[in-house]
Amino acid sequence: MQLASTGSHSEGRPAGRAVSRQVLADHVYEELLASLMDGRLEPGTAVSIDGTARELDVSPTPVREALARLEHTGMVRRVALKGYRVAPVFTREDFAELMEARLAIEPVNARLACARLTPGHLAELERAVADLKDAPRGPSFAEFRGYLEADERFHRLIAEQTGNQFMVAAYAALGGQIQRFRLFGGVGITDADHAIAEHQAVLDALATGDPEKAAAAMAEHVQKVRGRAIADAPAD
Repeated sequence: MQLASTGSHSEGRPAGRAVSRQVLADHVYEELLASLMDGRLEPGTAVSIDGTARELDVSPTPVREALARLEHTGMVRRVALKGYRVAPVFTREDFAELMEARLAIEPVNARLACARLTPGHLAELERAVADLKDAPRGPSFAEFRGYLEADERFHRLIAEQTGNQFMVAAYAALGGQIQRFRLFGGVGITDADHAIAEHQAVLDALATGDPEKAAAAMAEHVQKVRGRAIADAPAD
């Protein structure tokens, strides 16, 4: 694993310690995420907390915090008495199950959000789609991370606009798994033109104020993503 180094002295600053610690944890998370997405950490590989801390020149604490965040996405798994390991490759069956769950949740999110949509929230969604259109789509994570961020933000904003804490939690439990699917298989961003058009269609449906149109547009988007992604998924 080749990770960039950052000085650990910021952890020891007497003032602003909490902010510095969070900055360090975020940095470690981003470095580990890039190593995962680019395939430098392979399926089943052990991720050493102490080893990663030495490579990044930080204490073990921000590494533990970063790995806990990654565990929530399913990208790493904590094994009793053995520490963290990189998750196995997503299979077609895994992804089919994930998309079934998204189909159960996200059209409902779109329906509920549409009924509560404000001009300000619509503007945020428009910005997410614009960012999706403008984002680079190169082969490395550094190049396509902005695309993934805009994609996730669009869906998360819709979930948050439902006003239902349980729907937000249900979406959050699924969202990170989409990134896990992209690990190791060289999938990258292969469907940007289709996906952007589908996000625009969902946005247009939300703008009509018709909850059923919004739900139908979201269902169509998730179904099309499922079809494209299963075709690209590694064999079981």
